[in-house]
Amino acid sequence: MTEIRSSLLRSTPFRLALTFAFLFVLAFILSGAIVYQLMSADLAERLDESIKETYSVVAATYTDSDLEDLISTVDSHSRLSPKKEQLFSLIGPDGNRLAGSLIAANLPDGFSIFEAALPDVPPDTSYRVYSGSVGANSLAVAFTLSETEELETIVLMSFGWATLIITGLAVAGGAVLASRVQRRLDGIAATMVDVSHGRLDARIPLIGNGDDIDGVSAQVNAALDRLSALVEGVKQVSTNIAHDLKTPLNRLQISLEAASEKTASGQSDAEDLADALAAGHQINETFEALLRIAQIEAGARKARFIDLDINGVVESIAEIYADVAEDDGKLLSAKVFTGQQCQIHGDWELLTQMFANLVENALRHSPPGTGIELSVGRQDDRILVEVSDDGPGIPAQEREKVFQRLYRLDHSRSTPGNGLGLSLVRAIADLHGASISLEDNHPGLMVGISFPAVK
Repeated sequence: MTEIRSSLLRSTPFRLALTFAFLFVLAFILSGAIVYQLMSADLAERLDESIKETYSVVAATYTDSDLEDLISTVDSHSRLSPKKEQLFSLIGPDGNRLAGSLIAANLPDGFSIFEAALPDVPPDTSYRVYSGSVGANSLAVAFTLSETEELETIVLMSFGWATLIITGLAVAGGAVLASRVQRRLDGIAATMVDVSHGRLDARIPLIGNGDDIDGVSAQVNAALDRLSALVEGVKQVSTNIAHDLKTPLNRLQISLEAASEKTASGQSDAEDLADALAAGHQINETFEALLRIAQIEAGARKARFIDLDINGVVESIAEIYADVAEDDGKLLSAKVFTGQQCQIHGDWELLTQMFANLVENALRHSPPGTGIELSVGRQDDRILVEVSDDGPGIPAQEREKVFQRLYRLDHSRSTPGNGLGLSLVRAIADLHGASISLEDNHPGLMVGISFPAVK
């Protein structure tokens, strides 16, 4: 429990909650103080108005120097307040009390406050008094401040309790909200710890309410998916390199050993050296292709991007490989839309290599009589380029695997190649922000690449 409390106190969400709670309580106290001051001023003003109104009513009875009516009025008002909430005093010119419940001599004219020591009145009871001259006499009307002070005390106590309740609710609510946020942050931290220990399948749990933490968590999960795929790809590449390069390396070693033996015995080693050279050339081509894919994935070629018409790239590929396809007993055709705006932002050389790889794959892995077609079209703000054939195609369960480096279908291992052609195609497509799909052409294979069009 102590550890949980310490962790909560150190957490940023709880500290933020406390900060906002403090600011809220401070604003509540300041606003309450202002309200209290305004209320006190209003009560004082209302009390002064009541005193002044009572004074005027009493003083109005003194007409034509009729002192008896004034004395009678003062005495009657005094009798109406047996608990001494209101006090009245009428002093004659000689300083003697003529009427009233107190002697209020030497009071300044106007409003003032005094403490009266009277029977049946608690000590230190304060009164608000208004005094003035009525003829040659001095009239004073005083109202007790007890009710006003009692009301102000009630307001202060209510405000104090309200402040304590609001403070408690703010702190408790902040702790609850902070603990919920902290649990989610702890989930993120735990996931990162698992990933750092090699559990690349760990993912941050999502609540699904679409808030900012869920958004960040989804982005982190997407990055972890990408990281996991890259690590898995590296493992697969390592395995494929060891598997696919083992044969040419063995052949190279055998050829060099045979050439060495023939040289030692005086025989001609030209054929063995030629085999060794071919094996070395194959190994070199494989590593060059791997390096080229790595450079493309790093995005270094983006500096060479320009706005270009994809129709031109497709037409040049069709012209280059038309004769090659014809010599191989196959038909290559292109369907472009020269009158349609088909501009994309990209690298002409890389796009040419990408479509060349697709056409070469179709030529290499299809029998004579196969038809191959390149087509260009536009769908809204996307440019779609398709390379389709009516050859043997690729099984549905293998279509995603063929993009892995050095991956080759079983029936393709007898044909030339290193299993990097489609990996290079995927890398170039990703660099151009294009999506690539492999679909059944009934029969054959259709490779669709969708580019974002230049706006």
